[in-house]
Order: sequence, then C-alpha cells, then structure tokens
Amino acid sequence: MPAAYTIRRADRNDIPALVSLLHLLFSIEADFVFDEKRQQKGLHLLLESAANCVLVAEIGQRVVGMSSGQLTISTAEGSVALLIEDVVVEKNWQGSGIGRALMGEIARWGAENGACRMQLLADRNNAAALNFYEKLGWKQTQLICLRKYT
Repeated sequence: MPAAYTIRRADRNDIPALVSLLHLLFSIEADFVFDEKRQQKGLHLLLESAANCVLVAEIGQRVVGMSSGQLTISTAEGSVALLIEDVVVEKNWQGSGIGRALMGEIARWGAENGACRMQLLADRNNAAALNFYEKLGWKQTQLICLRKYT
C-alpha cells in the first residue's frame, strides 16, 4: 500500500528540498541547466508573490514532489490563464498518484484565482511526462516555444 501523502503550499523552509527536485527535473530537460543559486532565487521570487503558487507533496516530514503555477493574462481568452512551470516527483514515488494530486491542486488554485485555461511546457523527448499529461486530458497545440535571453 502506498504511503499517505499530503499536498500543501510551500514555504521558505522547503527551498532546499525544492532545489533538489528541480535538479532532478532539469537533469531530464535538455533546455535547462541546473544552477542551484538561480533555482533558489527563482523559488524565493515565486514564494513572495500572490500571483504564484508552489505546492509540495509531503510524506511524513519529507518533500517528495512539487508543482508551481503562475497567473498570466491571456488576450486570446480575455481572462486569466495559469502557466504551470514545474512538476516533478521523486523517482521512487512516481506512479503513486502524487503527480496527479499535485496537478489537481494547482489546477484548483488556478481556477479559484480566475484562470480559465492552463498551459505548460514539456520536453518533447520526455515520453513519460507526455504520457502522464495526456492521461490527465492535456492536448498538444500547434504552438511552439521560442525564447531569447535579454
């Protein structure tokens, strides 16, 4: 039987565990390089803003998963949209329902804050993640992501 877990809002005390989870996530994403100082800075910024939400999955006193979301304005929708930034669960706990629960809670938070649509980026070579999102009802679009550093 899987261990009981709880989903809660993250706080500053969770940053070391969140950084560790981001290290795991970035190790499988070709477009991102892990940089502990940058990830700490980003997490601090997320936690300081009411327009963002960072959730953790915890078993006992141990953080084993996270998801984060940011509210944006969509001109296409004429409303608020939710950008889901990070979703990661420790390997030993993948397949236990924790990722599904994290996605459900971040979606609930977004809806409570007026989001009518959710969006996320996923590495095109991460078949496990793509299958996970498809099982949750996510659909691929015709859009591609472009980026440029300033």
